Amino acid sequence: MACEKIRENIEQVKQNMREACARAGRKEDDVTLIAVSKTKPLSMVEEAISCGQMDFGENKVQEILEKQPVHPDRRWHMIGHLQRNKVKQVIDKVELIHSVDSVRLAEQIEEEAKKRGIEVKILLEVNVAREESKFGFFLEELMDAVETIAKLPHVHIQGLMTIAPFVENPEENRLVFRKLREVCIDIQQKNIDNVTMSVLSMGMTGDYQVAIEEGSTMIRVGTGIFGTR
Repeated sequence: MACEKIRENIEQVKQNMREACARAGRKEDDVTLIAVSKTKPLSMVEEAISCGQMDFGENKVQEILEKQPVHPDRRWHMIGHLQRNKVKQVIDKVELIHSVDSVRLAEQIEEEAKKRGIEVKILLEVNVAREESKFGFFLEELMDAVETIAKLPHVHIQGLMTIAPFVENPEENRLVFRKLREVCIDIQQKNIDNVTMSVLSMGMTGDYQVAIEEGSTMIRVGTGIFGTR
């Protein structure tokens, strides 16, 4: 794909973001665009960087290890399933881990962060639609997990993330996004120490406009920027 196409795609996504924010009465600055560069070569990442793109999301630790050192001035996000044995490779390379899907993973992050004297920002992944193929806490497990993880001094819960079902009509995911936002507000109102709930990472190429209307603060767009794999 030519550089021009990536530029056009980013402009189109940003225009769609502006329109969705306007419909929801939100400021466009409230939503961060994460360009999902998984499986994409560095050359494509660099084309997006030349358009001013700051935030990039990767599914695999290996790709972060390859790309982040080349562009340490960008914000890298771990958005895929993170195995506990890979935590030490990635915690000092990323801005935010979106995919903390178990208390044991959070405890592993705490252990590695403590060793290095660093603090790590995380989101808890929630399987709102209870899909068997997806990772994440079920809604009824979430509060206990928040209270346990909040006690870890080097790990800071910033909010929630979900991967909504793959649907033809994005409207079908509206209730998933709405539910996650309601849960986020509920947790926020409990004023738990070390929990901010300022980030809602929800919405991908097919449904990010609906997600923004329902309160998303971070959208993860891959195909909509870089084209199909």
